[in-house]
Amino acid sequence: MDITVVGGGLAGLTAAIAGAEAGAAVTLLEAHSTLGGRARTCDPPYLANEGPHVLYGDGSAARWLGERDLIPPHHRFPWSALFEVRVRAGGRMRSTPPPALLRAVARRGLRAPHDRDFGSWARERLGERTARVAANHMGVALFDHDPSRLSAEFVWERFQRVWSPGRPSALYIVGGWTALVERLATRAREMGVRIETGARVDSLPTDRLVIVATSLASARSLLGDDSPAWESGHALLVDLGLRRGRRDPFAVFDADECGFVERYTRVDRTLAPAGEELVQAQIPVRPGESRARVTERLERLLDASLPEWRERVTWRRDQVAKGRTGALDLPGTTWRDRPAIDRGDGVYLVGDSVAAPGLLGEVAVASAVRAAAAATGSHAHRHV
Repeated sequence: MDITVVGGGLAGLTAAIAGAEAGAAVTLLEAHSTLGGRARTCDPPYLANEGPHVLYGDGSAARWLGERDLIPPHHRFPWSALFEVRVRAGGRMRSTPPPALLRAVARRGLRAPHDRDFGSWARERLGERTARVAANHMGVALFDHDPSRLSAEFVWERFQRVWSPGRPSALYIVGGWTALVERLATRAREMGVRIETGARVDSLPTDRLVIVATSLASARSLLGDDSPAWESGHALLVDLGLRRGRRDPFAVFDADECGFVERYTRVDRTLAPAGEELVQAQIPVRPGESRARVTERLERLLDASLPEWRERVTWRRDQVAKGRTGALDLPGTTWRDRPAIDRGDGVYLVGDSVAAPGLLGEVAVASAVRAAAAATGSHAHRHV
């Protein structure tokens, strides 16, 4: 059978490989000159990912990729970095988690409902202060200005995943996520996938199966259907090259305004020139907030996190991520209510905001594997 995959990001490349594994003849079309979509890494000397990315080693996506030797060389979270994590709470920087956060971590046995907002449910079960701190800590994974408004089940599952006991499971890919993209593309070509870049698609072919691996906005246009839409994050992202300092933390969780700061060169020195650090910071944009105002708030977080960072800047890049940080489930909804993968008539939709489980990019991988399995009639999606 013939399958056309539209989009060469993480979901598109995964779908191409999974389809080829099932025996399909796959053609992948990417509108840009390079593959990767939102999983690209910018050119040297600062290897900053194009937006937020994390690969959790304990998830189904890492398992699927690992079984195929598709995870490039990487580092695991270093134990010593645990002593370099800071928390901003109540307007001050702390070197230990606030008691309110620890109280939430200790309640792992709780089950949260999907049809209530996290704020009201958590206030009843955890108390006012703990509920607020737990919600705001999820800015690292949700990119939303008020996680309290989201489904309690959605937020609580992710809180438990991020704050699971023991060593954090994040995998840091050496050289940035472009290394993962290149590995996927190489495997796809080895399996006979025909990849065309600079190939913009304005209408879907009708003589073959199609997997649409684009943003929901682009998918709506391609499908001629306004229904593929879902809530997503809205955040300001700032990448910084800094001359190396002596007291820089590894990561800062912001329990006040849902922000996050991470010094990626603490784990991978190849991401910046010798003697410099690569820092990536984020803070969610509030409704109606101006670019100047949200930038001011993020810079205040940087002031509190990195001593004299302004005098140390060697490179800076600001981005606004709106609708491209994964699905957010509102009260009364779950991942099953998101835009369906199977659109009928041999057309499938994949990405990080469709009806598949997982955290952040895991949704893209899971949906791609499921779409390829449905298109080819295989059962490869059962464990993803």
